Amino acid sequence: MESIFHKVDCFHCRLAELCLPYGLTQEETSRLEAIVKRKLPIKLDEYLYRQEDQAQSVFTVKSGSFRSFILGRDGAEQTIGFYLPGELMGLEALQNGRFRCSVVALETATVCELPLSRLNELCGKIPSLQTQFMRIIGKEIVSDHSKIVLLGNRSAREKMATFLLMLSRRYSALGFSSTEFNLSMRRHDIANFLGLTIETVSRQLTDLSNSGIITVKQRGVQINKLDALKAIVEPCLPNHFSFTH
Repeated sequence: MESIFHKVDCFHCRLAELCLPYGLTQEETSRLEAIVKRKLPIKLDEYLYRQEDQAQSVFTVKSGSFRSFILGRDGAEQTIGFYLPGELMGLEALQNGRFRCSVVALETATVCELPLSRLNELCGKIPSLQTQFMRIIGKEIVSDHSKIVLLGNRSAREKMATFLLMLSRRYSALGFSSTEFNLSMRRHDIANFLGLTIETVSRQLTDLSNSGIITVKQRGVQINKLDALKAIVEPCLPNHFSFTH
């Protein structure tokens, strides 16, 4: 697996259109490739970085998935997000040079490491890279807004439906099926993220399954009636927010 991983460069990576190489020429992509560090696969529940660590790099998910969470003063974890392939992790460290959350692998995963000092230097030399970096930061802000909408004054059914639709849209952007995918995150991680109990998450998945809207097989989810899932959510969304793919 590791040898295969190392053979794929940035220009030929299937995630290039979602990541920093998007819009770059082959020569510019080669210059970006020269600063990328490839890390060994990160195992299930292994930390990529911890809250308050000094940040030397940001990371792009190459394969697998990750969970980010904040540790409170009482030692309780609050899950704040999940990362899928092509998504950039650690952007909050641009504020003061420290990670504001911890990130752990939800399964065996790989990342591309981008040293911040060299990335900043390269952005100054390649305007299109700086433009793409700003676009990704903007995308992250939009994602944060979406989370606020999701975690607002919503019923458990609306939260669960919104969560599934968000994953559907993200998997579709990756070129995968928008209606059939795995939930790599554990039920209690989903519950913690949505502000629900594990029992409520399980009950909502069961109810959606019993109504024929979805089919659940262990960690796999198949959306049978995408329009019905959207109908649960869209009446309570702002006018500009849409789950149209």
